[in-house]
Amino acid sequence: MKKTSLFILNLAFALTFGYQSRCIAQATATAAASANVIAPISMIKNVDMNFGNIAVSMSTGGTVSLVPSGTRSTGGAGGVTLPATSGTVAAASFTVSGNASYTYAISLTATVTITNGTQSMTVNGFSSIPSSTGALSTGGTQTINVGAVLNVSAGQNSGSYTNSSGVPVTVNYN
Repeated sequence: MKKTSLFILNLAFALTFGYQSRCIAQATATAAASANVIAPISMIKNVDMNFGNIAVSMSTGGTVSLVPSGTRSTGGAGGVTLPATSGTVAAASFTVSGNASYTYAISLTATVTITNGTQSMTVNGFSSIPSSTGALSTGGTQTINVGAVLNVSAGQNSGSYTNSSGVPVTVNYN
C-alpha cells in the first residue's frame, strides 16, 4: 500500500510538473487594409452672371434682383428701371462633376464689387438653385445656377461694369 501511494504521488507530481503545458501570453491576427478613392469634385463655369441693361435716376438709386432661373426685377426706392432693350440677362451657371449620386455643399460669396474703372456697384444677396446642398446625378453631374442683387446708386455713370475676380462659388462633398 505504501508503494502504491508513493507511485500515485510520483505520478501526480510527474503529471503536474513533468509535462509542462504552454501558456500563450499574446496572440496575433491580421486585417486587410483597403481604401476607395472617389472621383474628385470639380466645377466649370458655363455662363457668366449678367444683369443686362439698367437705367437709373439721377436722384434715386435702387436694386436689380437676378434670380437663379435668370429673370430679373427691380426693387428699392424705385430709381432703377429695366429698359425694353434688356441686353444680355443671365444668371451664372456652373456644372459640378464628381462621384455619381454623391451630395455636396454649396458656398456662395457674400459680396462682389463690379466697376467701370471710375465707379463701382456692389453685388450681394447671392442665391443658387440648388440652394445649399446639391446631389450629383447617376451620371455624376449637376448644374448650379446663381443669382444675386445689384445695388445701383443714384446717378450711376453709364458704361460696362465688371470685376476681374468673378463670382466665387465653392462646392465640397458632404
